[in-house]
Amino acid sequence: MSVDFNKIPTPCYVIDEGLLRNNLELIKKVKEASQIEILVSFKAFSIWRVFPIFKEYGLGASASSINEARLAFEELGRKAHTYSPAYEERTIADILKYSSHISFNSINQLRKYSKAAYDHRVSMGLRINPEFSDSAYDIYNPCKPGSRFGVTAEQLGDQIPPGVEGFHFHALFEADSFALERLLAVFLNKFGKYLPKLKWVNMGGGHLITQKGYGTDHLIRTLTGFKNKYGVEIILEPGSAFTYQTGYLVSTILDIVENNGIKTAVLDVSFTCHMPDCLEMPYKPVILNGTDEMAEKPTYRMGGISCLAGDYMGNWSFDRELKPGDQIIFDDMIHYTTVKTTMFNGVNHPCIGIWNETSGFRLIREFNYQDYKDRLS
Repeated sequence: MSVDFNKIPTPCYVIDEGLLRNNLELIKKVKEASQIEILVSFKAFSIWRVFPIFKEYGLGASASSINEARLAFEELGRKAHTYSPAYEERTIADILKYSSHISFNSINQLRKYSKAAYDHRVSMGLRINPEFSDSAYDIYNPCKPGSRFGVTAEQLGDQIPPGVEGFHFHALFEADSFALERLLAVFLNKFGKYLPKLKWVNMGGGHLITQKGYGTDHLIRTLTGFKNKYGVEIILEPGSAFTYQTGYLVSTILDIVENNGIKTAVLDVSFTCHMPDCLEMPYKPVILNGTDEMAEKPTYRMGGISCLAGDYMGNWSFDRELKPGDQIIFDDMIHYTTVKTTMFNGVNHPCIGIWNETSGFRLIREFNYQDYKDRLS
């Protein structure tokens, strides 16, 4: 049974529980077969009312701020593996309270907070920069020259600073297991000499394990081989993989306007407010029942509801003419969407719901004027 979109209020993010569980089952299989720890990355997905489902699969959490670490503790019931480019004195004590592991971005930060971490019995790590990435997009490449992320091998020198139990690197973006294999070759060449003194290695995110055709068997062999050879615990935090292709942003056409031969369907959602990566990267999302522009079919640009001139994308073609009141359903809109939304222009946040094959649609969150007002003062 597929989602009955006629029963969905718009605008709305809809999580398909069946698709989500399929992803979680696959991730659990990798976790158990390779005997590693896999973390839900809150920077990609943090709709906490869905966390009871995640709890069933024994997953930990990755946090990048005090708020994410606290959310992991309070709603997932797990202390977080926390990393931030820099920590603040006013929040470090609370971050340590909610964390089992903490990774420091620089030796300066490590020196400043290592005693506090030691006193809280939090395992300390250092983010390293392998100066290598397979990412084709600079916006997602943390290893390009001049990056603010991590310590290079040259900066680290011959000795690991006192108290460091692990290394943390993050250099991939929606990558396959062979990209990880290439990255590990670089990592070992530059940092392999330190491994005998480490307890764990966090291999970061960017592992799109749940993408069709991903070589999970090769991933498991790569991880188990590394673990057996070097005797360290391995941690992954594949942000997108958990909720990749597990839901939709459902919208309604409010109007259709035409200018200079271009027809634009004006929607009750916004690219800049609700799908910011489409403009930042940029990338063109999939619309159900829509295709790339075809001369012989009715073709439309999609326009957002905000007043930003650039709040649009195009063009998509459809089998029939569109009209106000028709639904436009954007696919794969759960990871890195709700965590990045804004209320720019006072545009309301879409509601959030979950679809279950047995019980149908359940609304789990609505937003209103008070949410907008409370954000600013």
